[in-house]
Amino acid sequence: MKTVVPLLQSHSTPPWTWKFFNNNYKTLVTTPSLPLCFRHPAAHAISQSQDYSTKHTTLLVESFHEHKRLKSLLDNLKNNQNPLQLLQQDGDWSRDHFWAVIKFLKHSGRSNQILPVFHMWRDTEKTRINEFNYEKIVGLLGEEGLMEDAVSAFLEMKSFGLCLSLQVYNSIIHGYARNGKFDDALFYLKHMKEMNLRLESDTYDGLIEAYGKYRMYDEMGMCLKKMELDGCSPDRYTYNLLIQEFARGGLLTRMERIYQSMRTKRMKLQSSTLISMLEAYASFGIVEKMEKILRWTWNSKVTVKDELVRKLAGVYIANYMFSRLHDLAVDLTSRTGQTDIVWCLHLLSHACLSSRRGMDAVVREMEDSNACWNVTVANIILLACLKMKDFTRLRILFSRLPECRVEPDMVTFGILLDAEEIGFNGKEILEMWRKVGFLYRHVEMHTDPLVLSAFGKGRFLRSCEEAYSSLEPSAREKKRWTYINFINLVTKEKQREKQLQMNGS
Repeated sequence: MKTVVPLLQSHSTPPWTWKFFNNNYKTLVTTPSLPLCFRHPAAHAISQSQDYSTKHTTLLVESFHEHKRLKSLLDNLKNNQNPLQLLQQDGDWSRDHFWAVIKFLKHSGRSNQILPVFHMWRDTEKTRINEFNYEKIVGLLGEEGLMEDAVSAFLEMKSFGLCLSLQVYNSIIHGYARNGKFDDALFYLKHMKEMNLRLESDTYDGLIEAYGKYRMYDEMGMCLKKMELDGCSPDRYTYNLLIQEFARGGLLTRMERIYQSMRTKRMKLQSSTLISMLEAYASFGIVEKMEKILRWTWNSKVTVKDELVRKLAGVYIANYMFSRLHDLAVDLTSRTGQTDIVWCLHLLSHACLSSRRGMDAVVREMEDSNACWNVTVANIILLACLKMKDFTRLRILFSRLPECRVEPDMVTFGILLDAEEIGFNGKEILEMWRKVGFLYRHVEMHTDPLVLSAFGKGRFLRSCEEAYSSLEPSAREKKRWTYINFINLVTKEKQREKQLQMNGS
């Protein structure tokens, strides 16, 4: 009991007391502040948050100044200052600043300055002599076609004892191949084998692509065989590349042979390959195969650009398959919506078939969709009326052009003047165009080329081309050609021909 009492007494006084005012005695009792281990967790969290906020603010400030320095550096480069002098003035650049400068030099057509700048930056800090930096520099120089500089950097790597990777060799081989220097490319390919580097398809793919660029199709086939003999199996990319290059060259038999090999190996066609095959079949007007690839393309949800759509439509027009223009427009609508070319295809389909009802249905659909008329829409309907010699409707449409906010182009003038040749009285229309100033405007052609493919150029347009081509080059460039200039030119040419015929008779 005696031992317990002192122990209790020694711990009866707490190690701290609270601040308080004793109202009776009005004395202030103070104690030391709380040790850290006894503080409330929230207080500790606030302290940590303040530390984090301070560090974050410091980083933001540093980032701001770093960005400002980089902007100043790039502004100086834009002012055509020498990057070597700028580096000398700054003393050194960070890794990010250096590669930003290299990227700027590449995109501004100053790639010949890349290697000297790299040398100066590299010599500032010896640890920059490494595989990563050299791989990027050799790759950039190879892409830019600066093969002397690329090989110089390649030899520097050897002298420094750095590892010559597959990527470095590929940059040299592909760079020479893109420039058409295949002997040099094959020399480094041979050197690569002697170094016992493991060959991959990328090396040969670059050669195949370059052979295709220079239309060296036999060499492409030989490269494929060499690739297989070297124990490097062609992959999906290789086969797609071969098909694309053969398609661009119009070698359909070879293209189809490679495609059959792909099917055997159960490899899929890339989107770009489908487009290349589609263009190839369209170029040769092979409708059945073109439509087969087109179905695959739609099913693969590949985007078909307007120029290729026009090419496909041109095949249908050349084969008098006008109803297929409507089908093409429907397929296109489900993917792109109702664009200008969609309305053009719909109208052409009915106009080429001389279907008034069909054209009226398309016009009503355009009105329901709030689609605006353009000169292509107007000229398709006008040409159809001219073809059917429907002068009443032709006159109504000509008078409605201002209401539809459509300004006539060269095709519209041609339609009016061709109509006059077969009995249409277009003097009022021509006078109206003269009053609003259309006759004195610079000649323009805004009609979709598909319209002329479907209907032809007409007499007036052909006469303009013949009369214009008969002029001396100085006479063509002398004046600013307006619609009235061409009308007068054709009129004078016709008068001259009549005079010659009268003199001859």
